[in-house]
Amino acid sequence: MNVAKAFTWEQGSCRWALLLGVAIVFFAGTARAESCSLSPVHGDLTFPVERIPSEWTCQLHTIIKSHTTVTRVGPIRVAMSEPLYRYLLGEPPFAATLIRRLGLGSYHSQAWGERRFWGDDGEGTKGFVQLVYEDAESRIYLLDGSHESRLLPHITGKAVVFLRMAVVRDHLRSEDMDSTIVAYTKLDNRLLSGLVSFLHPLIRGMVTSKLQKGVETVHRLGVAMRQQPSRVLREAEQPPPLPEQHLAFLRTVLGPPLNSTQVISPANTIP
Repeated sequence: MNVAKAFTWEQGSCRWALLLGVAIVFFAGTARAESCSLSPVHGDLTFPVERIPSEWTCQLHTIIKSHTTVTRVGPIRVAMSEPLYRYLLGEPPFAATLIRRLGLGSYHSQAWGERRFWGDDGEGTKGFVQLVYEDAESRIYLLDGSHESRLLPHITGKAVVFLRMAVVRDHLRSEDMDSTIVAYTKLDNRLLSGLVSFLHPLIRGMVTSKLQKGVETVHRLGVAMRQQPSRVLREAEQPPPLPEQHLAFLRTVLGPPLNSTQVISPANTIP
């Protein structure tokens, strides 16, 4: 009888311990989620942060909460149709190759897992870009990289980039895209972060320049596609040729070949 009572008591104790453990895990997870909550407003723009997968929320929160600099760029006008713009955003290696072959920049990119890419702008900045969230008008990225230049020492850091896209029409009714970027940058080096009041203008200027130049380079690519479609397609087909799915897409969006020799104009931006 005593053995049965002891066994029943032990069963009850185990159940209570199990329930207590579940409760602790649940409340700890809830508290962690609340402590990692993100504001939906960034640079006067509202983003659906509640839709960001939970595995990324705390990483983004840490960078945004203790950022070294915050930068807003745009809107910048890009001479591309919405389907073309979205296709290039989703295929950084393809876009980087076209930009290099047309002499518009020195960008390199490689796929590195699901929605993750390695990139190098050819001017001292390189690292990984992870697409965290996307919808019809917004994209949110997590960056982890480094930068070297004569003015700045070797610095490493992380960034959260919010991208807002909008379809617009120019005076000829051609479809363009407006892009606005809000970027939070956090340096890994605590000493440099401590000198932020001194380095802030330099770092902020560098981040602004990199973001703006990247979007304007894509704009110049769009201008080339409109003014010199035959040249763009010819460069894409040069050995080694780009993957066939990219060539097929280019042939579709560029339309019939044109023997255009117009000079690619510089990017037009909206402050």
